[in-house]
Amino acid sequence: MTPTTMEAAPDALVAALRRPVWNTLAARAEDIRRSLPPRPETAAERFAWLRSLDPEQARRAALLDHLDALCGHLDGHPAPGCAADDPMPDAALEEAEGFNRQLTALIAAYRAVRQGT
Repeated sequence: MTPTTMEAAPDALVAALRRPVWNTLAARAEDIRRSLPPRPETAAERFAWLRSLDPEQARRAALLDHLDALCGHLDGHPAPGCAADDPMPDAALEEAEGFNRQLTALIAAYRAVRQGT
């Protein structure tokens, strides 16, 4: 589907966006995950791990958590700061935008429909 073939159907745009947005966010998260030292599972070990990171690694770790939460939201597990009933939060769109020309065009079409323009 392209933005020109989608008239004013927000639900159809959400359906068209969900998987490509999730894929983009998940790919970004995986790239970050590979660039960081392995993240431990237990809370105490994770706290020590977070404290051991340099500032750039800590920034990437925070972005990783954010991207993981947004992927979860798109899978039906509300992310902190996102309305539970929002099927396509702005934060997810912002994080996915600019990595794929076709997806960026779909995001623009969705925003236009949502804003009623």
